[in-house]
Amino acid sequence: MMGLERTQSAEHAVLMDGVYRYQRHIYDLTRKYFLLGRDQMLDALAVPSGGTVLELGCGTGRNLLAAAKRYPDARYCGIDISPQMLETARGNIDRAAHARKIIVAEGDATNFDCQALFGFDKADRVFISYAVSMIPSWQQAIAAALKATKPGGSVHIVDFGQQVELPPAFRRLLRAWLARFHVTPRAELFDAAKLAAAGEGAHVEARTLFRDYARIVVITRANGR
Repeated sequence: MMGLERTQSAEHAVLMDGVYRYQRHIYDLTRKYFLLGRDQMLDALAVPSGGTVLELGCGTGRNLLAAAKRYPDARYCGIDISPQMLETARGNIDRAAHARKIIVAEGDATNFDCQALFGFDKADRVFISYAVSMIPSWQQAIAAALKATKPGGSVHIVDFGQQVELPPAFRRLLRAWLARFHVTPRAELFDAAKLAAAGEGAHVEARTLFRDYARIVVITRANGR
């Protein structure tokens, strides 16, 4: 079973490298117009002074850099399955003022070891920004994020909603365009978050943004668990 998981992880890494081999150079310029809700998610992190923040699916490092500006006293780490994206992320981080506070590493969001990658067991805040819709075993990624969160800490997720309150023609065009990049909005996101939280005695807050264009989930672990 572990061999199958490693094979699937390797195949997904190759796929993501292929999708973003060239797009990574213009990713941040183009995605800011439709990856809505990212800044709202970052504003709500409320990272404690001296805390540790982990991003799953860190891509170009844009969100880690934005979070470091908001909460300069924290430590930041990110993983991504695509070596191509990590190459861009490291370049962006090296050019930024907060370079020493941010470390990124190659890893699978569904199965990773914080201690081996970064030297700590759990983070105060874990977030996933528009990556759930690209991870085949996305429910496992949510469970892994919660497992990597300290007691009293929280997992923050933002991703595409179902656009149920938007014109059908817009929804069809958006879905067709997203499919070209292997992006699938997860209709069951809220239910999956509640299921993962129930197993850990955690609390879930979920809401839609922009007429369900995007969805935000916050899973907060109880202290002492």
